[in-house]
Parts: sequence; structure tokens; C-alpha cells
Amino acid sequence: MNWVRRMMYGRYGMDQLGFALMGGYLLTYFLSLFSRGWLLSLLCTLFLVAAFYRMLSRQVERRRMENEKFLEAIRPLVRWYNVRKCRRNDRDHCYFKCPNCGQQLRAPKGKGKISVTCRSCGASFEEKT
Repeated sequence: MNWVRRMMYGRYGMDQLGFALMGGYLLTYFLSLFSRGWLLSLLCTLFLVAAFYRMLSRQVERRRMENEKFLEAIRPLVRWYNVRKCRRNDRDHCYFKCPNCGQQLRAPKGKGKISVTCRSCGASFEEKT
């Protein structure tokens, strides 16, 4: 086990982009099993080579910048998923969008028809909870 530690010393290792590349590898691998196409097999191999290249690279700062750009690119998707997950788990509130500015608003469920005032623009509208 010491030889692995010595080999990985000064190397970048795995990060979020590395895990995404490995996920892409697994997805294309399973798709290539069913399709028997050489293009998917090539793409599968490219995902794997890129993941290992990044993991074994000694250019730590360059890999860190690549990961930062990747995280910046997927941030809207992650935020959208987290909002959906939060709404799905929140059984005590209803969520509305302000018709004027689009701000997300929340009100307790079971109160009937209520008047909702937007915190950001001050617009007032009625919603059923």
C-alpha cells in the first residue's frame, strides 16, 4: 500500500469533474454493450483516458481551474435539482412565483385563499394554498 501512496504523491487525484468523467464512462460503456457501435466504444475509452489523465496529472493548478469551470457550468443544473428536492420534501408549504418579478415565494399550506406580498418588488396578489 505504501507504493500507491508514493506514486500518488504530488498528483491531482479525483474531483467532481473526474467523477463526472467516470460516470460518462460507465454510461457510454453500458450503452455500447447494447449498440455494438465502435463510436460509443471510442467515446467510452476517451472518457476513461481523460479521467485517468486528470487523476494522475502533476499540473495541480491547471486541473483545479478545469474543475472550477466545470462546477461553474453545472451550477444552474445543481441549483435547479436542489430546489426541486427541497420543494418535494417540504410538505408544509406552497410555493409561488411573483407575477411581477418572478421571485420565489412560500406560504403555509391549508390557509385557503390568501393575499401574498412579494418581498422584493412589493406586488400583492392572491393565491390559494
